[in-house]
Amino acid sequence: MKWEGNRESDNVEDRRDEGGGGGGGSPIFGGRSIGIGTIVIALVGGWVLGINPLTILGLLSGGGPPAQVQQQQQGPAHRPPADDTMARFVSTVLADTEDVWQGVFRQGGGTYQEPRLVLFRGSTPTACGAGQAAMGPFYCPADQKVYIDLGFYETLKNRLGAPGDFAQAYVIAHEVGHHVQNLLGISGKMDQMRGRVSKTEYNAMSVRLELQADCFAGVWAHHAQAARKILEQGDVEEAMNAAAKIGDDALQRAGGGRVVPESFTHGSSAQRQRWFNTGLQNGSVKGCDTFAARNL
Repeated sequence: MKWEGNRESDNVEDRRDEGGGGGGGSPIFGGRSIGIGTIVIALVGGWVLGINPLTILGLLSGGGPPAQVQQQQQGPAHRPPADDTMARFVSTVLADTEDVWQGVFRQGGGTYQEPRLVLFRGSTPTACGAGQAAMGPFYCPADQKVYIDLGFYETLKNRLGAPGDFAQAYVIAHEVGHHVQNLLGISGKMDQMRGRVSKTEYNAMSVRLELQADCFAGVWAHHAQAARKILEQGDVEEAMNAAAKIGDDALQRAGGGRVVPESFTHGSSAQRQRWFNTGLQNGSVKGCDTFAARNL
C-alpha cells in the first residue's frame, strides 16, 4: 500500500503512556449481563478478534448525551510521536478515510463528522465502558471514536496469517465503516430492534450490519484508489485474506469448535470477502445495502 508522504490525520489520540486506564467496567469481561441476548464476539484461544457495535449500543440504554454533543466536548488529542512509524501509518489511513467519506457525504448533500482514533495499550476508558486490547479494534458510537491497541496487528500477522499494510488498513476502514453506519442512523435502527426479535433473528441482522461495514471499507478503497492510486500488487488479496481470517466460520474452526451458522454475528469468510469486494468494485454506498440483499 502506498501511504508514505500522504496526509496524516489530526484526529489521532495517543493514550499508550497512560498505563491502561480501565474505568466504567468492561462491557465484555465485566461479569454482568448486558441484556442483548448474546455477547457478539468471536474467541480464538483467548484472543477476541473484533467487537460488534451492537454490543456497545446495548450498554447505552438510551442514556448519555447524543454522540455529536460528546464529540464537541472532547479536548485536544495527545498526538503520537513523529518517529512512530506504525502510528503514522494508522494516522495516514485515517486521513484517507476522512478524505473519501467527506467526498461521499458531500455528494449526497450531507456533512461527514470525522471520528477520532485512539491508540492505547492494555485497556482504556471509553464512553461505552472499559475498552480492552483483547477485544481487537472497535468503534464506540457514544463518543464517535475508533479504538485500537496496535499489538492487534501482531495477532493479525502471526496468529491469523494476515500480514501486510493493506490488511491493516482494511481493519481501520471497517471500524470507520461502523462510524458511517452510526452517522447514517443504521446502527440506531438496529438497536431499536433489540428485544423485539428472537436471538437468531438478531444475530442474522448483526451479520448484515457487519457485512455492510466490510462493504463500506471496500467503498473507501475504491475511492482512495481512484483519487490517489494507493493500491499496489497484492493489496486486494491482503484485504481479502484478512476478511477471510475473521469470518465467523474461520474463527469457530480456529477455536476448536464446530461451525454453527445460527450463531454467526459477523458473517462467514466468503461473505466478508464478497461484500468488501462489492464496495471495492462499485464504490457505492447504495450498493452496500446488505439488509435488502436476498443472498449474502
